[in-house]
Amino acid sequence: MKTVFWASFWVFLADQLTKFLVVHVMDLGHRMEIVVIDGFLRFRMAWNEGINFGLFSGVGNANTRWILIALALVICAGVLWWVRRETPRRAGLIAAGLVVGGALGNVVDRVLYGAVADFANVTCCGIDNPYAFNIADVAIFLGAAALVFLPAEKEA
Repeated sequence: MKTVFWASFWVFLADQLTKFLVVHVMDLGHRMEIVVIDGFLRFRMAWNEGINFGLFSGVGNANTRWILIALALVICAGVLWWVRRETPRRAGLIAAGLVVGGALGNVVDRVLYGAVADFANVTCCGIDNPYAFNIADVAIFLGAAALVFLPAEKEA
């Protein structure tokens, strides 16, 4: 469980620190867009009230925020229960930590701001990508993918 805790901690810290720096210190909340690497990476402010890629954004009511917070916490509890029960290898523990740390990072956003602060926008080859994401989103995606695709063998 120590590995899960530390992976979660570092993901959560990196997520919250980057959000604070980009949204508040770099003032993306007001500037709305900052070109970092022209033609490839921009910081584009997006307050996501839904789930990944803005799904279910704007369709709910005031309760949607709290339902998504509760859902994220239930998922975290489920992942932690699974880790306790199955004791996966180190890679599985790290993957579980990525999911938990990312989910908790987005929960904090929903509590503080009412929505998740998404800001990283990657584009290439003249295609204008309308979606933004954050470190928590990447961690959740990578952690979930690893949990699905890694062998489920237990530690010896």
